[in-house]
Amino acid sequence: MELYNYIKSLHLIFVITWFAGLFYIVRLFVYQIEANEKPQPEREILLKQYKIMTYRLWYIITWPSAILATIFAVWLLILMPVWLQMPWMHVKLGFVLALFLYHLKCHNIYKQLQNDKFNYSSNYMRLWNEGATIILFAVVFLVILKNAINWIYGVIGIIAFSILIMLGFKFYKRIRERK
Repeated sequence: MELYNYIKSLHLIFVITWFAGLFYIVRLFVYQIEANEKPQPEREILLKQYKIMTYRLWYIITWPSAILATIFAVWLLILMPVWLQMPWMHVKLGFVLALFLYHLKCHNIYKQLQNDKFNYSSNYMRLWNEGATIILFAVVFLVILKNAINWIYGVIGIIAFSILIMLGFKFYKRIRERK
């Protein structure tokens, strides 16, 4: 049981750092996209700095955290194989798959920005950042409640909260544009 608690602790630590990396990388994408709209020489200076920052965040924190969180998760499932028979775990693993897809899409966006390809707006990236938040809420509710259905209430709440945030963002953007 003591080994289990150490593995669980390490899994949680790396899940937290993985999400921190995902939240911050998308914020850096927003800054990088907005820097591309600045006049020279400011644009060149900012883009160079953001490329360094995103590279370090992505390869020193986010990717290693994703890999280590996964290794410790598999180890936990080896220690507790009965979890794989529980419906809430099936739903959780579905969200984990969604998280990996989100991570891979962020990797694709990262590579595009490193090559000075700006295919998304900063507003799109702000919305994109909510994806990780929704996955995080769903997984936390699933793990705590251990119920394959009740997590829906938490996710509905975060989606409603996200909509309110985005409406507030649009309202603030209009005010900012008037000034």
